[in-house]
Amino acid sequence: MSTLPSILLLSGSLRTDSSNEAVLRTAQALASPQVRTVMYDGLAALPHFNPDDDADPLPVPVAALRAAIAEATAILICTPEYAGTLPGSFKNLLDWTVGGTEICDKPVAFVNAAAPGRGEGAAATLRTVLGYTGADIVESACTRILVERRTIGTDGLIADPTAREQLGKVLGLLAEFPAPATKPDEA
Repeated sequence: MSTLPSILLLSGSLRTDSSNEAVLRTAQALASPQVRTVMYDGLAALPHFNPDDDADPLPVPVAALRAAIAEATAILICTPEYAGTLPGSFKNLLDWTVGGTEICDKPVAFVNAAAPGRGEGAAATLRTVLGYTGADIVESACTRILVERRTIGTDGLIADPTAREQLGKVLGLLAEFPAPATKPDEA
């Protein structure tokens, strides 16, 4: 396992070329060599949450999600709002984290890429659900970064220098946030 801080990037969007994906791809491109970023790409493969299936052996996509969370030292989320809340597919991902302990006490931040006045329902729901998972929300790293479609290049990265600077700060805050203490049974 790498000794570098590792930030898991979780997109709440299944849409091809979404602004949320652009935020996370840009974060990945901006990450310093002292931070490892990992883009999670299994959202579409997760089965519908069923408490009866939240037991060993877990469905393979769920086990992969939980392993990715366990390996990360922090998590960065960027999700759209749909009908005033989180998209169902991303809420499903979060539901699969409630029964495990991998996200508990893990530093988590989120970026709202929506225009002002939008995305607040998703942010509020995200904050509520993360509370149930026991995640440690890094308030100083949670922010709104306006992403206009015209600022996303053909490479899928955000070109706007202000947005890039904000993302760099978010990554720095997450990378510096103290990781949860190792539990005695994990040592």
